[in-house]
Amino acid sequence: MNNTATTGSEWSLARYFERVGFTGTARADAGTLFDLHLAHTTHIPFENLDVFAGKPISLGRDALFDKLVTRRRGGYCFEMNGLFAHILRELGFGVTELLARCSIGGAYGAKTHEVLLVITADGARYLADVGFGNDGIAQPITLEAGSVSEQCGAVYRIVTEPRYGYALERRELSADADADFTVLYAFNIEACPPEDFIVANHYTSTHPSSFFRMIRFCTMPTPDGRVTLTERRFRQMENGRVTETVIDSDAALAELMKNRFGLEDASAL
Repeated sequence: MNNTATTGSEWSLARYFERVGFTGTARADAGTLFDLHLAHTTHIPFENLDVFAGKPISLGRDALFDKLVTRRRGGYCFEMNGLFAHILRELGFGVTELLARCSIGGAYGAKTHEVLLVITADGARYLADVGFGNDGIAQPITLEAGSVSEQCGAVYRIVTEPRYGYALERRELSADADADFTVLYAFNIEACPPEDFIVANHYTSTHPSSFFRMIRFCTMPTPDGRVTLTERRFRQMENGRVTETVIDSDAALAELMKNRFGLEDASAL
């Protein structure tokens, strides 16, 4: 398959593949989807630094590519899944962009999280989400009730949600077998028009009550867990063991962002 798109002076699948470290042969199959999903989440950090700084968040294809690929920044759900949707479509996947309701303390909020329904060339359906951040999936899950996936130190499952269609749930892999799952979000598979994402993105990136406007953070999954920076507190989870460190200087913070999250743009700090 040709790795270079025919439109957009900056748009290039080859450059995206380099950004996420993908060296395989790209096809519209499950293997490519799984490899790209994991590569994206482990190379492009989930971060809200521009939102916290009050900078406008553009969802245009070229703007997303410029930020996440050319400038090697990260982003949040509308940016991460927005770019991933464009990449997958270019490769021949069927992609439907959906809006989900996140669960906070067991209660569902408004539709403010973007997820993807991805269909491979042979018709298999998957939930893809490279933009949930802390506790999110690193690889797709078959989109049907009862699907279970173990990844990055946790067990994820999709269940039926009576009011909203489906729900994605998570439980620590180290937890007891009878421990409760935590609901991450609920969604249905009804396609949303572009205007819905513009409204949701505007609310999430500008409203004073939005969590993304309250605190800076950056997070990425690792093969054995996850690394997360919240303001100046760095948390590393590895094989169920958690360590935390307070970053006490600007120089140390910049070095951490570069070495652990690949962020070298000083304007992001």
